[in-house]
Amino acid sequence: MTTLVMTGTGTGVGKTIATAAIASLALGQGQRVAVLKPAQTGVAPGEAGDLDEVVRLAGKRITTRELRRYPDPLSPEAAARRSGLPTLGPGEIAAAAGELDSGHDLTLVEGAGGLLVRFDPQGSTLADVAWSLGAPVVIVATAGLGTLNATALTAEVATRRGLNVVGVVIGAWPAEPDLAARENLTDLPVAAGAPLLGVLPAGLSRSTPEAFATQARLGLSPWFGGQFDPETFPSPVPRGTT
Repeated sequence: MTTLVMTGTGTGVGKTIATAAIASLALGQGQRVAVLKPAQTGVAPGEAGDLDEVVRLAGKRITTRELRRYPDPLSPEAAARRSGLPTLGPGEIAAAAGELDSGHDLTLVEGAGGLLVRFDPQGSTLADVAWSLGAPVVIVATAGLGTLNATALTAEVATRRGLNVVGVVIGAWPAEPDLAARENLTDLPVAAGAPLLGVLPAGLSRSTPEAFATQARLGLSPWFGGQFDPETFPSPVPRGTT
């Protein structure tokens, strides 16, 4: 049984798409897959959330579980405070992940925002969950300017807390990457202190499940069961050119 913790360098970096892509590959290999979303924010009761997106793209055979839902698009702690709903602690999250792990080959725990976004007034974060589970961490990052600092900070915090960052995935590779994005293919693994495990094209949320499965296979590393090779992916722009 394997549990992976999916975190991002911020909000809107493609974390749900990366989670769905990893789940899709695992399902294609005949694995039993579960996805846990501890806290969904910015979504009202009855509305589709991140887990619905994962199932739509990767397949209905995925087991999903959401522990809390808050209507305001804020951190889980702030959203719970505004709504008056109960907060969520790392113990409850770890217990749910452990329960799912016992009956599945792969369990993906998708955080809200970044690694240190607070779940409760005590300052509990996804980092605490990963530490409790002893689970490896995958960092989902953006492609362009500013991503190196955010990725390095996330990786440094993870390392300081004794977590194992297994790699970084670019969650939305632009159709026309600029100089910064292309150079970051080389620099992101250095910033993360871990390999580049995938580059997923922007706009995957509009794919059919069949097309999504193909893009997941092409965009993710053999570490996940895919075919992505950073050595053959578009290389950085030669020096002295723009």
